[in-house]
Amino acid sequence: MTIRHYLLGPPTLFEARSPRKSVPTGAWRGWLLLAALTILTLAWLIVRWLVQPAWLARLPQELTETLDVVDLAAALTLSFVWLGLALRRRWSAKPSPGVPQTREQIYTLSPSAFEHYVAGLFRQKGYQVRVRGGSGDHGVDLEVRDGNGKRAIVQCKRYQNTVGEELVRELFGTLIHERVARAFLVTTADISASAYEWARGKPITLIDGNTLVRIAAALNPSARPR
Repeated sequence: MTIRHYLLGPPTLFEARSPRKSVPTGAWRGWLLLAALTILTLAWLIVRWLVQPAWLARLPQELTETLDVVDLAAALTLSFVWLGLALRRRWSAKPSPGVPQTREQIYTLSPSAFEHYVAGLFRQKGYQVRVRGGSGDHGVDLEVRDGNGKRAIVQCKRYQNTVGEELVRELFGTLIHERVARAFLVTTADISASAYEWARGKPITLIDGNTLVRIAAALNPSARPR
């Protein structure tokens, strides 16, 4: 099986291609508003300072001075906003030096941090993710939806000892109870052969520690150890 198959599951339940990443509607509106304000401001500055229509020269001096202040403030504000967005984009593209890259580093995470680490990988693949871990989670650490709206559950096991068949059986029961299309078990440990055999043919994807590291490296090639 390929790394993509491990993360997405068989195409009969989860499409083998990467789900399309959706951009929140609010974000689109914000970008459109900023772009519109920038275009209008530039158009006004061009008209006022380059075209210089005759009616502008007839404006009262007090109004002209007010326009000078408004023009300067608008130009500076938009410049700082675009500069901030550019810097944010550049910084977000750089891998954080604290991001775990090896199996041992991932194991040093707290249980809660491990759940959020796994949640981040699913988000990178285009899934919508809700963290449910904690008391009363009923064996579900993450709830995810793919681009087609199909729902799945994820158990995150930050273990050192080999995960056996018993945990996989419990996960299958949780899958039935939650009435979801698929279940994922993601662990830092090894997974026994009997566990893989029991999961064969069932809508369960098992991801052991080594596979988890390969998935993370495939999703974040710039963060691979050099």
